[in-house]
Formats: sequence, C-alpha cells, structure tokens
Amino acid sequence: METAERFRTAVEKRDLAALDDLFTDDIRFYSPVKFTPFEGKAMVLGLFGVLLRTFEDFRYVGRFDGTAETSTDGAEAPSEILLFRATVDGKEIHGIDMLQFDEAGRVKEFTVMVRPQSAVQALGQAVLAGLVADGLALGGGAPTP
Repeated sequence: METAERFRTAVEKRDLAALDDLFTDDIRFYSPVKFTPFEGKAMVLGLFGVLLRTFEDFRYVGRFDGTAETSTDGAEAPSEILLFRATVDGKEIHGIDMLQFDEAGRVKEFTVMVRPQSAVQALGQAVLAGLVADGLALGGGAPTP
C-alpha cells in the first residue's frame, strides 16, 4: 500500500506534517491503554506529536497486508500491519500498528498493540504526561492515552 509506505517514512522521519495528508478527518485511533478511541484528525495528530517525542529508538521491523473488518462500521477494509520495536523510559516495547484505509487510501482507523505489560504502563504514563503538557488531556488518575 502506498499510504502505508508513506506513513512508515513519515513516522521514521518524525514528520508530523506528512501524516496530516494521510489521515481522514474522522480518523479513529485505538490505544493499548485507553478503552475509547481518540477521534478526529486534530486529536490524532496531537497524539502522534506526543508519541514521536516519547518513543526512543523507534523502528519498523516488518509488515503484513490484507483486509480486516473495521470497528467503526464492520465493513472490510484494506489493511496493513507494521511491526515495530522501541524503548520508552528504559522499557523495550514490541508492538504492531494496524492501519485501515478508506476508498481513497487514507488511514481511517489506526490500532496499536504493544507488549509487555510493564512497557504498556510506561508508555501510558509517558503519553499522558505529554498530552497534559500539550493541553490535550487533563492530568491526574490513570493514564488516558
């Protein structure tokens, strides 16, 4: 998928502006530590700004493509899974990014899954701090990313 390759390049170069063209206006981002998705391009781009600052030594290490049912409407959509490795607060993370595309090839749903549990907790705390610092979330309580 052309969009997935452009996405991968933008993330690896930490180019937030390039991501803007790749997302639908109503994109949904499903986080590994938050039950409800982040919704809308502005919020998801803000979240990516925090993520790009939070991950250390981020790199994609593989990819798979096919189709999958979307969470939004249950329709089958072209999809790509990008496997990654990174470090957050000294914790090694293994994860996947699942991108699902609309008919124009833009990302309409984005799901992240990571392991192990200790890395998920470190990621959640770091991202929450970044969202609060950027004025995208209120502080306190459990991590909300």
